[in-house]
Amino acid sequence: MFKKLYLLLVLATALACKASPSKPVKVTGSNDLQPDEQQSIVCKQVASLIANYNYKKVELNDSVSAIIYDRYIKSLDENHSYFLASDIKDFEKYKTVLDDDIKAGNLNDAFYIFNVFQKRYIEHIKYSIDQINKNFDFNKTETFVYDRDKLPWIATQGDMDAMWTQRVKYDLLNLKLAKDDMAKNKETLKKRYENLLTQTNKLSNQDVFQYFMDAFTEAIDPHTNYFNPSNAANFNIEMSRQVEGIGASLQVENEYVTIKTIVPGGPADKSHQISVDDRIVAVAQGKTGEFQNVVGWRVDNAIAIIRGTKGTTVRLEILPAGVSASSKPKIVEMVREKIILKDQSAKKEIRTYNSNGKTVKIGVISIPAFYIDFNDYKAGNPNYKSTTHDVKAILDSLKKENVDGLVIDLRENGGGSLMEAIELTGLFIKTGPVVQVRDTKDQVEVDKDEDPAVTYTGPMAVLVDRFSASASEIFSGAIQDYGRGLILGTQTYGKGSVQSAIDLDRVIGSSLRNKIANVVGGGKKTTTTMTGSQSTYGQLNLTIAKFYRISGNSTQHKGVTPDISFPSVIPLDKYGEDTEPSAMPFDIIAKSDFTKVGDFNPVLPQLKKLHDQRMASSDSYKYLLEDIAEFKKRDADDSISLKESDLKKQRDEDEEKAFQRNNLRRVALGLPALKKGQTKPKNEDLDFVKREAGQIITDYISLDNKFTSVGGQPAN
Repeated sequence: MFKKLYLLLVLATALACKASPSKPVKVTGSNDLQPDEQQSIVCKQVASLIANYNYKKVELNDSVSAIIYDRYIKSLDENHSYFLASDIKDFEKYKTVLDDDIKAGNLNDAFYIFNVFQKRYIEHIKYSIDQINKNFDFNKTETFVYDRDKLPWIATQGDMDAMWTQRVKYDLLNLKLAKDDMAKNKETLKKRYENLLTQTNKLSNQDVFQYFMDAFTEAIDPHTNYFNPSNAANFNIEMSRQVEGIGASLQVENEYVTIKTIVPGGPADKSHQISVDDRIVAVAQGKTGEFQNVVGWRVDNAIAIIRGTKGTTVRLEILPAGVSASSKPKIVEMVREKIILKDQSAKKEIRTYNSNGKTVKIGVISIPAFYIDFNDYKAGNPNYKSTTHDVKAILDSLKKENVDGLVIDLRENGGGSLMEAIELTGLFIKTGPVVQVRDTKDQVEVDKDEDPAVTYTGPMAVLVDRFSASASEIFSGAIQDYGRGLILGTQTYGKGSVQSAIDLDRVIGSSLRNKIANVVGGGKKTTTTMTGSQSTYGQLNLTIAKFYRISGNSTQHKGVTPDISFPSVIPLDKYGEDTEPSAMPFDIIAKSDFTKVGDFNPVLPQLKKLHDQRMASSDSYKYLLEDIAEFKKRDADDSISLKESDLKKQRDEDEEKAFQRNNLRRVALGLPALKKGQTKPKNEDLDFVKREAGQIITDYISLDNKFTSVGGQPAN
C-alpha cells in the first residue's frame, strides 16, 4: 500500500517553476541570511505534498498560519530573552500571511524574522562581553529569573540590558564558586561568549530554512517533518544504525574538526594513522581531488564531505593531537566502508534471581530503536542490518545459555520502522495480525506475521516508559493483546500515526533540478552539503496513515497501558502525544480476527500483590518516589539567588544531598557506598526498574504459569 502511495506522490505532484517572492528586507546587524531559489521550490513542494496527501487533510489557512507563527517565534526565543516587545509587535503583520508565503514559496518574511532574532542575539552577546569587566557585588541580595517563557516580552532596551547583566553576573558567580580566580573566570567567560558569536556566524540559510519548516510541518501534525540534506542523512543513519564513511565521530574544538571516537575495525582504525583528538585540516575526494580546508567549518558541513559511498576514497590532512597548529599536517588516505553502529543496536545481558532457593536466569534485551538498513533490504541482501535480525541472534544465544525468562526493554525507544515492529512480534507468535493501518481513504489494511516459526516461547515481559513510542507501541500492544507477555512500566507516548519517508530528489523533476542548478550554481552542482550519502533537496516524512492495535484501539493519546505500573520519572503532563496541540485524536475501529495465545488476567492480582509487597519495603522504590517529587519541585522553580553565600550554601547542600542519596541508592541495591571523590565503577548497574522487571517475571515463573501458552505448549 505504501509503495503505491509513494509512487503516486512522485508521479502526481507538479510544481510551477516560477517563484515571485516579495523583496527581502535587509536587517543591519545580522548576517542578513537570505533564502535561495532551491528552498523556495522545496517549500512549495512540501506544502503541495502535505495539502494533497497528509492523513489529517489540514487546510493551509490563516488559522494554521497563526499556529506556524507562534511555533516559529517560540523555536527562536522560547525563553523571551532576545526579542523586544517592539520586535514582536512588528512581526504580528506576518501572523496570518505565512500560509500564503508557504504556498507561494516566499520565504522572505520568515528569514526577516530570523535575521532580527540574530541581530538581537549578536547585540546581547556583545553587550554581555562588555559587562564582564564590571565589578559585581556578590554579597548583594538579588534574584535572577532564568525561566522567562511565561513572562511578557521585555519592553525596553534598558530592561533587556539589565536582564543580560544579571545573566553575566550569574555566569561569573557559577565560575567563582568552582574556582575563586576572578581574572581567570572573566577570561573563561569572555571566550565562552565569543564562541557563541562564532557559532551564530556559522549559521547558514539551510539552518533558517530548517527552523521555519519545522514550525510549518509540526503545526500540521507533530510527526510530519521536513529534513534538510544533512539532517536527512542523519535521520537515515539513525534508522539503519549504519553509516558509510571512515568510522569516526567528530566535533569542533577551537575551530578545528576534531576526532573524538574511532570505531574499531573501521577505515580510520585500520589506517593506524589516526588517533582521538587529532585535528582534520582539509579533505579531498579520491586519490587526486583538490583539498578543501575545513578549519572553522561547522561539523555537519565537514561530515558531509568526509562521509561518502562505500568503496570510494577520501584523503584527510591531519594535525596529530598535541602538535602545534603551525606543524606540517600528514595526509591519510582511506577507502570508505559501511560502519555498523554497534553501540546503538540491540544488546543483551543476563540477570540472576533467587526463587525459593532456586536460581532463575532472566535474559534482558535492550532495544534502542526499530532500525533497518532499507538500502540493503531493497537490494535483496539477506543479511541486512535490522532490529529483528539482531534480536533473533541474541535470542538464539540466550536460549543456549538456558535463560528461564525474558525482558524486552523498550524504554526511551521512540520507534522507527513499522515493518520491524511486525517482524519482531513474529519472533514470539506463530502467525496472525500484528497491526491495523487505516489510510487517507479510510481503507484498513491488516499487517500480519506470516512466518509460523517462533524463536522464543518462554515467559516474557516488555518494559516501557513515556518515551516508548510508535513501533514500540505496536510491538508492546500486540504482545499484550495476544496475551503473549506482560507489559511493565509507565503509560507510553501515544504516537499512533504512520509516516512515509519521501526523498524529494525523486519528487522534483530533472528539468526543475536543472533550473535550480543554473540559478544556484551557474549550472554546476555545489558539493559543500551534497557530497556522499546526502541528498540535494532533503526528505519529507509525511503522515499518511494511522495505526491501530489488533484489538481495534488506537494508541493515539492513550498509548499502551502497562499490566503492572511503575511511577514515571518523566512528567506525563509535559511529554506525550496528548500534550501536542496538533496531534490526532484517539478513536477505535473493528478488531482484527486473531486468537489469543494466553491470558495473564488470572495471575495478575497475585503478581501485583507480590510487586506491591516488595515496593512497600523497598528503599529503592522510596528513593524513586522522592526523586520524582524533587524533580517536580525543581521544575517549578524559575529563579535563583545571585548572592554568593546563599547560592554557595544551596549548592553545597544540593551536592551533599545528591552524594548521600546516591550512596543510599547503591546500598539499597547491594553495592558499596562511594567515598567522596571516588569514581563510580564503569558499567555499574543502578537501574532499579529493570531489576524489578526481572523480579516480576521471576515471580511469574515461580507461580503455576499455565495461564500463558504458545501453540498449546506451556510458556516456560
